[in-house]
Amino acid sequence: MNKIVLVSCLAVLPAFSYEPSKALNDYLSELKIVAKKVNPNFKEFDATKGKDIFFTTNIVDGKKISCVSCHSDNLSKSGQNIKTNKVIDPLSPSANKSRLSEIKDMKKWLRRNFNDVYKREGTAQEKGDVLLFISKN
Repeated sequence: MNKIVLVSCLAVLPAFSYEPSKALNDYLSELKIVAKKVNPNFKEFDATKGKDIFFTTNIVDGKKISCVSCHSDNLSKSGQNIKTNKVIDPLSPSANKSRLSEIKDMKKWLRRNFNDVYKREGTAQEKGDVLLFISKN
């Protein structure tokens, strides 16, 4: 009886786990060097700060928006671009293996999305915090 219960409990565990890509680790290392130059007291990126950035709203064209506006608050689900209505594949690398797998794509989308939502380039620390948040979801 106990063996059956154990097997049943194991069956509900997720079938996948996310191992950060070499590209993500390399880019985070690059961002860490820049963050330390800007702030010598910088230690590590913080997923909680990344989540705060991701959920923080800003007024753009008279509308309140945040990263969640397009990517949704569940990164394992698809989102939808609020301007084009284009479906956006899940942002979570555990749900979408192609996410956070190419440095050039991470740079491109961070630059574009920070500009779209916050009307500025994100700092190295902000980018690292957001990437860490995304990678843990």
